Amino acid sequence: MKKFLPVVVILLATMGLIAYLVYQYRALAQELIETNNQFASTTVVFADKIKSLQTNLANANKENTNLNNNLQSEKVRNDGFENQIGTITSKVGVLDKLSKTDPQLLQKYSKVYFLNEHYTPAGLTEIETQYVYPQDKKEQILTNVWPYLKNLLTEATTTGIDLQIISAYRSFGEQSSLKSSYKFTYGAGTANQFSADQGYSEHQLGTTVDFTTSNVGASFKNFEKTKAYDWLLANAHRFGFTLSYPKDNSYYQFEPWHWRYVGVILATKIHTENIHFYDLNQRVINQYLVNLF
Repeated sequence: MKKFLPVVVILLATMGLIAYLVYQYRALAQELIETNNQFASTTVVFADKIKSLQTNLANANKENTNLNNNLQSEKVRNDGFENQIGTITSKVGVLDKLSKTDPQLLQKYSKVYFLNEHYTPAGLTEIETQYVYPQDKKEQILTNVWPYLKNLLTEATTTGIDLQIISAYRSFGEQSSLKSSYKFTYGAGTANQFSADQGYSEHQLGTTVDFTTSNVGASFKNFEKTKAYDWLLANAHRFGFTLSYPKDNSYYQFEPWHWRYVGVILATKIHTENIHFYDLNQRVINQYLVNLF
Protein backbone atom coordinates (compact mmCIF):
# COMPACT_ATOMS: atom_id res chain seq x y z
CA MET A 1 0.00 0.00 0.00
CA LYS A 2 2.83 2.26 0.91
CA LYS A 3 4.46 1.83 -2.47
CA PHE A 4 1.31 3.11 -4.28
CA LEU A 5 1.04 6.23 -2.11
CA PRO A 6 3.45 8.38 -4.15
CA VAL A 7 1.64 7.47 -7.33
CA VAL A 8 -1.67 8.49 -5.80
CA VAL A 9 -0.19 11.80 -4.66
CA ILE A 10 1.24 12.51 -8.11
CA LEU A 11 -2.07 11.57 -9.72
CA LEU A 12 -4.00 13.85 -7.38
CA ALA A 13 -1.55 16.68 -8.01
CA THR A 14 -1.78 16.19 -11.70
CA MET A 15 -5.57 16.18 -11.59
CA GLY A 16 -5.49 19.33 -9.47
CA LEU A 17 -3.17 20.99 -11.93
CA ILE A 18 -5.39 19.95 -14.80
CA ALA A 19 -8.43 21.27 -12.96
CA TYR A 20 -6.62 24.59 -12.32
CA LEU A 21 -5.55 24.84 -15.93
CA VAL A 22 -9.09 24.11 -17.10
CA TYR A 23 -10.37 26.80 -14.74
CA GLN A 24 -7.80 29.26 -16.01
CA TYR A 25 -8.63 28.41 -19.62
CA ARG A 26 -12.32 28.92 -19.05
CA ALA A 27 -11.64 32.21 -17.25
CA LEU A 28 -9.41 33.41 -20.05
CA ALA A 29 -11.92 32.23 -22.65
CA GLN A 30 -14.69 34.12 -20.84
CA GLU A 31 -12.51 37.22 -20.61
CA LEU A 32 -11.72 36.90 -24.30
CA ILE A 33 -15.41 36.65 -25.15
CA GLU A 34 -16.19 39.69 -23.01
CA THR A 35 -13.29 41.59 -24.61
CA ASN A 36 -14.51 40.65 -28.09
CA ASN A 37 -18.01 41.75 -27.16
CA GLN A 38 -16.67 45.07 -25.81
CA PHE A 39 -14.50 45.55 -28.90
CA ALA A 40 -17.45 44.74 -31.15
CA SER A 41 -19.59 47.22 -29.26
CA THR A 42 -16.83 49.85 -29.42
CA THR A 43 -16.33 49.19 -33.15
CA VAL A 44 -20.04 49.80 -33.73
CA VAL A 45 -19.81 53.06 -31.80
CA PHE A 46 -16.73 54.11 -33.78
CA ALA A 47 -18.40 53.10 -37.04
CA ASP A 48 -21.45 55.20 -36.12
CA LYS A 49 -19.21 58.12 -35.20
CA ILE A 50 -17.24 57.78 -38.45
CA LYS A 51 -20.50 57.60 -40.43
CA SER A 52 -21.79 60.65 -38.57
CA LEU A 53 -18.54 62.52 -39.23
CA GLN A 54 -18.65 61.55 -42.91
CA THR A 55 -22.22 62.83 -43.11
CA ASN A 56 -21.23 66.08 -41.39
CA LEU A 57 -18.21 66.43 -43.68
CA ALA A 58 -20.39 65.86 -46.76
CA ASN A 59 -22.85 68.49 -45.51
CA ALA A 60 -19.98 70.89 -44.79
CA ASN A 61 -18.55 70.31 -48.29
CA LYS A 62 -21.96 70.91 -49.80
CA GLU A 63 -22.38 74.07 -47.77
CA ASN A 64 -18.89 75.19 -48.75
CA THR A 65 -19.71 74.54 -52.41
CA ASN A 66 -22.90 76.58 -52.05
CA LEU A 67 -20.97 79.37 -50.36
CA ASN A 68 -18.37 79.32 -53.16
CA ASN A 69 -21.13 79.40 -55.78
CA ASN A 70 -22.79 82.29 -53.97
CA LEU A 71 -19.41 84.03 -53.69
CA GLN A 72 -18.80 83.60 -57.43
CA SER A 73 -22.30 84.88 -58.18
CA GLU A 74 -21.69 87.93 -55.99
CA LYS A 75 -18.31 88.45 -57.65
CA VAL A 76 -19.94 88.34 -61.08
CA ARG A 77 -22.57 90.83 -59.88
CA ASN A 78 -19.91 93.06 -58.37
CA ASP A 79 -17.86 92.88 -61.57
CA GLY A 80 -20.99 93.80 -63.47
CA PHE A 81 -21.59 96.76 -61.15
CA GLU A 82 -17.94 97.75 -61.46
CA ASN A 83 -18.15 97.63 -65.26
CA GLN A 84 -21.36 99.65 -65.17
CA ILE A 85 -19.77 102.18 -62.83
CA GLY A 86 -16.69 102.28 -65.08
CA THR A 87 -18.88 102.81 -68.14
CA ILE A 88 -20.88 105.52 -66.40
CA THR A 89 -17.68 107.17 -65.15
CA SER A 90 -16.21 107.01 -68.65
CA LYS A 91 -19.36 108.52 -70.16
CA VAL A 92 -19.39 111.23 -67.50
CA GLY A 93 -15.73 111.91 -68.28
CA VAL A 94 -16.48 112.14 -72.00
CA LEU A 95 -19.44 114.42 -71.40
CA ASP A 96 -17.35 116.57 -69.06
CA LYS A 97 -14.58 116.79 -71.65
CA LEU A 98 -17.08 117.63 -74.39
CA SER A 99 -18.65 120.31 -72.21
CA LYS A 100 -15.22 121.93 -71.91
CA THR A 101 -14.36 121.67 -75.62
CA ASP A 102 -15.56 124.40 -77.95
CA PRO A 103 -17.81 122.65 -80.54
CA GLN A 104 -17.05 125.42 -83.03
CA LEU A 105 -13.49 124.14 -83.43
CA LEU A 106 -14.52 121.31 -85.79
CA GLN A 107 -17.28 123.09 -87.69
CA LYS A 108 -17.01 123.45 -91.48
CA TYR A 109 -16.90 127.23 -91.71
CA SER A 110 -15.79 127.98 -95.22
CA LYS A 111 -19.04 129.06 -96.89
CA VAL A 112 -20.96 126.69 -94.60
CA TYR A 113 -21.16 127.83 -90.96
CA PHE A 114 -20.84 131.39 -89.69
CA LEU A 115 -18.80 132.82 -86.81
CA ASN A 116 -20.15 136.15 -85.60
CA GLU A 117 -18.08 139.17 -84.70
CA HIS A 118 -18.23 138.32 -80.99
CA TYR A 119 -16.59 134.91 -81.29
CA THR A 120 -13.11 134.68 -79.79
CA PRO A 121 -11.09 131.55 -78.99
CA ALA A 122 -11.03 130.51 -75.34
CA GLY A 123 -7.34 131.33 -75.01
CA LEU A 124 -4.58 132.44 -77.34
CA THR A 125 -0.82 131.95 -77.08
CA GLU A 126 1.77 133.99 -78.92
CA ILE A 127 3.82 131.92 -81.34
CA GLU A 128 7.57 132.03 -80.67
CA THR A 129 9.16 134.62 -82.94
CA GLN A 130 11.74 132.18 -84.31
CA TYR A 131 8.91 130.46 -86.17
CA VAL A 132 7.19 133.63 -87.48
CA TYR A 133 7.71 135.35 -90.82
CA PRO A 134 8.83 138.07 -90.53
CA GLN A 135 10.16 137.66 -86.99
CA ASP A 136 9.08 141.11 -85.82
CA LYS A 137 5.45 140.17 -86.53
CA LYS A 138 3.21 138.89 -83.70
CA GLU A 139 1.07 135.84 -84.42
CA GLN A 140 -1.20 133.92 -82.04
CA ILE A 141 -2.65 130.41 -81.95
CA LEU A 142 -5.23 128.70 -79.75
CA THR A 143 -3.46 127.81 -76.50
CA ASN A 144 -4.49 124.14 -76.67
CA VAL A 145 -3.16 123.88 -80.24
CA TRP A 146 0.20 125.48 -79.55
CA PRO A 147 1.91 122.33 -78.10
CA TYR A 148 1.01 120.39 -81.27
CA LEU A 149 2.10 123.22 -83.57
CA LYS A 150 5.34 123.72 -81.64
CA ASN A 151 6.17 120.00 -81.91
CA LEU A 152 5.50 120.14 -85.65
CA LEU A 153 7.76 123.19 -86.11
CA THR A 154 10.49 121.72 -83.89
CA GLU A 155 10.61 118.43 -85.77
CA ALA A 156 10.58 120.21 -89.13
CA THR A 157 13.50 122.40 -88.03
CA THR A 158 15.54 119.48 -86.65
CA THR A 159 15.11 117.60 -89.94
CA GLY A 160 16.37 120.58 -91.96
CA ILE A 161 12.98 121.84 -93.18
CA ASP A 162 12.60 125.60 -93.52
CA LEU A 163 9.08 126.19 -92.21
CA GLN A 164 7.62 129.44 -90.86
CA ILE A 165 4.22 130.89 -90.07
CA ILE A 166 3.08 133.97 -91.91
CA SER A 167 -0.47 134.09 -90.56
CA ALA A 168 -2.41 132.44 -87.72
CA TYR A 169 -5.32 133.79 -85.65
CA ARG A 170 -7.33 136.56 -87.25
CA SER A 171 -10.30 138.24 -85.58
CA PHE A 172 -13.60 138.97 -87.31
CA GLY A 173 -12.51 142.57 -87.83
CA GLU A 174 -9.08 141.64 -89.16
CA GLN A 175 -10.61 139.23 -91.66
CA SER A 176 -13.04 141.91 -92.78
CA SER A 177 -10.22 144.40 -93.39
CA LEU A 178 -8.12 141.77 -95.18
CA LYS A 179 -10.98 140.75 -97.44
CA SER A 180 -11.71 144.38 -98.28
CA SER A 181 -8.08 144.94 -99.25
CA TYR A 182 -8.13 141.82 -101.46
CA LYS A 183 -11.32 143.00 -103.17
CA PHE A 184 -9.75 146.39 -103.80
CA THR A 185 -6.56 144.84 -105.18
CA TYR A 186 -7.90 141.84 -107.14
CA GLY A 187 -11.60 142.54 -107.56
CA ALA A 188 -14.44 140.82 -105.68
CA GLY A 189 -14.66 137.82 -108.01
CA THR A 190 -10.98 136.93 -107.74
CA ALA A 191 -10.81 137.70 -104.01
CA ASN A 192 -13.70 135.32 -103.33
CA GLN A 193 -11.72 132.49 -104.88
CA PHE A 194 -8.98 132.57 -102.23
CA SER A 195 -10.23 134.62 -99.29
CA ALA A 196 -13.16 133.95 -96.95
CA ASP A 197 -15.57 136.60 -95.85
CA GLN A 198 -15.46 137.64 -92.23
CA GLY A 199 -17.24 135.02 -90.09
CA TYR A 200 -16.38 132.22 -92.51
CA SER A 201 -12.63 132.14 -92.02
CA GLU A 202 -10.97 129.21 -90.25
CA HIS A 203 -8.37 131.66 -88.95
CA GLN A 204 -10.93 133.15 -86.56
CA LEU A 205 -11.02 129.79 -84.72
CA GLY A 206 -7.37 130.17 -83.74
CA THR A 207 -6.64 126.64 -84.99
CA THR A 208 -5.38 127.53 -88.46
CA VAL A 209 -2.05 128.72 -89.82
CA ASP A 210 -0.61 129.77 -93.16
CA PHE A 211 2.90 128.37 -93.65
CA THR A 212 5.71 129.79 -95.74
CA THR A 213 9.50 129.57 -96.03
CA SER A 214 12.19 132.21 -95.85
CA ASN A 215 12.57 132.00 -99.66
CA VAL A 216 8.86 132.04 -100.55
CA GLY A 217 8.03 134.80 -98.08
CA ALA A 218 4.66 136.50 -98.38
CA SER A 219 3.94 135.62 -101.99
CA PHE A 220 2.83 131.98 -101.38
CA LYS A 221 3.20 131.33 -105.12
CA ASN A 222 5.89 128.70 -105.01
CA PHE A 223 5.11 127.10 -101.66
CA GLU A 224 3.70 124.02 -103.41
CA LYS A 225 7.14 123.34 -104.89
CA THR A 226 9.05 123.52 -101.60
CA LYS A 227 10.40 120.70 -99.45
CA ALA A 228 8.37 122.23 -96.63
CA TYR A 229 5.10 121.46 -98.43
CA ASP A 230 6.18 117.90 -99.21
CA TRP A 231 7.15 117.43 -95.56
CA LEU A 232 3.76 118.73 -94.39
CA LEU A 233 1.93 116.35 -96.72
CA ALA A 234 3.82 113.41 -95.23
CA ASN A 235 3.91 114.47 -91.57
CA ALA A 236 1.39 117.17 -90.61
CA HIS A 237 -1.28 114.61 -89.66
CA ARG A 238 0.96 113.26 -86.90
CA PHE A 239 0.56 116.61 -85.17
CA GLY A 240 -3.18 116.96 -85.87
CA PHE A 241 -3.07 119.25 -88.92
CA THR A 242 -4.78 118.77 -92.27
CA LEU A 243 -4.78 120.69 -95.53
CA SER A 244 -8.05 122.62 -95.68
CA TYR A 245 -8.19 123.41 -99.39
CA PRO A 246 -6.47 120.76 -101.52
CA LYS A 247 -6.60 120.64 -105.28
CA ASP A 248 -10.05 120.43 -106.84
CA ASN A 249 -11.93 121.38 -103.65
CA SER A 250 -15.27 123.14 -104.09
CA TYR A 251 -14.67 125.99 -101.64
CA TYR A 252 -11.57 127.96 -102.55
CA GLN A 253 -8.62 127.74 -104.86
CA PHE A 254 -5.86 125.29 -103.96
CA GLU A 255 -4.00 126.65 -100.91
CA PRO A 256 -0.99 124.44 -100.08
CA TRP A 257 0.00 126.82 -97.28
CA HIS A 258 -3.30 126.76 -95.37
CA TRP A 259 -3.41 124.06 -92.64
CA ARG A 260 -5.99 123.57 -89.90
CA TYR A 261 -5.69 121.68 -86.62
CA VAL A 262 -8.44 119.01 -86.32
CA GLY A 263 -6.83 116.62 -83.81
CA VAL A 264 -4.37 113.78 -84.37
CA ILE A 265 -7.00 111.04 -84.72
CA LEU A 266 -9.12 112.83 -87.32
CA ALA A 267 -6.10 114.18 -89.20
CA THR A 268 -4.64 110.67 -89.35
CA LYS A 269 -7.95 109.28 -90.67
CA ILE A 270 -8.02 111.97 -93.38
CA HIS A 271 -4.40 111.27 -94.33
CA THR A 272 -4.67 107.46 -94.27
CA GLU A 273 -7.93 107.30 -96.22
CA ASN A 274 -6.87 110.08 -98.63
CA ILE A 275 -10.05 112.09 -98.02
CA HIS A 276 -10.67 115.77 -97.33
CA PHE A 277 -12.03 117.42 -94.20
CA TYR A 278 -14.77 119.29 -96.06
CA ASP A 279 -15.95 116.13 -97.80
CA LEU A 280 -16.90 114.57 -94.46
CA ASN A 281 -20.39 114.86 -93.01
CA GLN A 282 -20.49 117.26 -90.07
CA ARG A 283 -22.03 114.56 -87.85
CA VAL A 284 -19.06 112.32 -88.59
CA ILE A 285 -16.63 115.14 -87.82
CA ASN A 286 -18.36 115.89 -84.51
CA GLN A 287 -17.54 112.39 -83.25
CA TYR A 288 -13.87 113.41 -83.10
CA LEU A 289 -14.46 116.48 -80.93
CA VAL A 290 -13.82 114.57 -77.71
CA ASN A 291 -10.37 113.55 -79.02
CA LEU A 292 -9.45 117.00 -80.29
CA PHE A 293 -6.86 117.62 -77.56
